Amino acid sequence: MSNINAIQSCLQQLNHVILGKENEVKLALTCICAKGHLLIEDIPGMGKTTLSHAFANSLGLNYQRIQFTSDLLPGDLLGINIFDREEGKFHFHPGPIFANIILADEINRATPKTQSALLEAMEEEQVTQEGETRPLPQPFFVIATQNPSDQAGTYPLPESQLDRFMMRITLGYPNEEAEKKLLKGMNRHEMLKKIQPCLSHSSLMKIQALAFKINCSDSLIDYVYRLVNYSRTDSHIKHGLSPRAAISLLHAAKTWALIDGRNHLLPDDIQAVFPSIAEHRISNGQSKIGNPLSHHILNSVDIF
Repeated sequence: MSNINAIQSCLQQLNHVILGKENEVKLALTCICAKGHLLIEDIPGMGKTTLSHAFANSLGLNYQRIQFTSDLLPGDLLGINIFDREEGKFHFHPGPIFANIILADEINRATPKTQSALLEAMEEEQVTQEGETRPLPQPFFVIATQNPSDQAGTYPLPESQLDRFMMRITLGYPNEEAEKKLLKGMNRHEMLKKIQPCLSHSSLMKIQALAFKINCSDSLIDYVYRLVNYSRTDSHIKHGLSPRAAISLLHAAKTWALIDGRNHLLPDDIQAVFPSIAEHRISNGQSKIGNPLSHHILNSVDIF
């Protein structure tokens, strides 16, 4: 129960900083507790970086913020070998990726070559530089922000990169009440300095382990499969969801249930996380049928 209380305290603290986005904040925390990487996409000024920093501070893990730009090189991210004249040999100087949490700010402003440097790290939690493989600290998360792909100076993320993000969320404009509180309230940068860690390293590891143990009936496994399979056969979708996406869907749904204080999975849990799991893998916006494709799939597949 103490772990659930810690999660609720974390949610409360985050919602105090990011106003009027309770569902998006809960999705983001679900992604992190499910050992997934998170992509936050929105226009500039919507609070993407603020949410990223708030998460890093709330989790109490060491983190590095990396500003992605068009001139950023893979070595700037991973690290480089530098020759020591006195010792007559090379020494590896680790890059900022060697941290528990990486805040990849405006990831789609970097070139595809630099973006691809993250692929091995996100999938295998290690990096290979000049023929030597080095493990990354545990746990390891990437929280990336990106601007819409139609904005100037952006490079679209390839499908292989997108599929490695468990979730993509969009904050959107705040509602009237939240924006008025934002205008009257404390500066967000000052609030970030006051955030206290809510989840220790050991608590986070326990929560991740508990999520795996959430009970799931065979009928709900079948529901997950039918959702994924529908994405592979529907004519509106060019490329269906991968097996990695199916695993992410089930794990995220279990974690959502855990955050709600339950030890069993419900169809509502799957439906709650499905759009954030699926949409960035199958579509970059509105479909030709008038709704996001993820909603189209949910409306087309019966629960039982």
